[in-house]
Amino acid sequence: MISSFFNVVFYQPLYNGLIFLMDTLPFFDAGVIVILFTIIVKLVMFPLSIKATKSQIEMKEIETDLKKIKEQYPDKQIQAQKTIDLYKEKNINPLAGFLVLLIQLPIIIALYRIFLKSGLPTINLGLLYSFVSAPVLVHMNFLGLIDIASKSVILALLAGVSTYFQLVYATPPASKDTNVDSKPTVQEDVMKMMQTQMRYGFPVLVTFISWSVSAAVSLYWITSNIFTIGQELYIRKHIRKN
Repeated sequence: MISSFFNVVFYQPLYNGLIFLMDTLPFFDAGVIVILFTIIVKLVMFPLSIKATKSQIEMKEIETDLKKIKEQYPDKQIQAQKTIDLYKEKNINPLAGFLVLLIQLPIIIALYRIFLKSGLPTINLGLLYSFVSAPVLVHMNFLGLIDIASKSVILALLAGVSTYFQLVYATPPASKDTNVDSKPTVQEDVMKMMQTQMRYGFPVLVTFISWSVSAAVSLYWITSNIFTIGQELYIRKHIRKN
């Protein structure tokens, strides 16, 4: 039931969008189409990304205040009430970023599955809508250089490198506390360790996955990461201005 819902609502519409682009723009190779398609989907999701980034920045700005509450009010009930009061005062919804990411997650999974299991250059006619035509020929050589139906070490490495920089921008350094004598809590130490492992471990995992499958997946990762970096820079600059 869940699988059918996912396929009908997310996977099939996105797959049809990809094939529609290939049929409409036959003068572009499949690699260029993958890049264009990823950018289009990212632009559609852009309003949600703005909300998620704004929520992340707002939570970052009150880190010091939250820490002071924990230090001043050891009682958990009072601590919770003071935290809620702070959220109300700053007009912050602590779940906003999580909810936005939750909405985006099925789309991201569907995109990944499309590039992982698309079977290009073969078109799955059973998934196409009646108004979407299959392209007569799918050119799989990206810019005439790389066959994206096969593995590519170069694109896999670029996918890993771009993932690292995307994570660097997505997880900026923690704000410095004005109290120099304050020691980090166990929770803060664990979070810092997890962020470090994510920052260095995930790019390696992405590189391995990208090299293990077709280069189309690598192109998706690279395009998605570069777009996300530019998006983060734009949103943060825009929010600071306002």
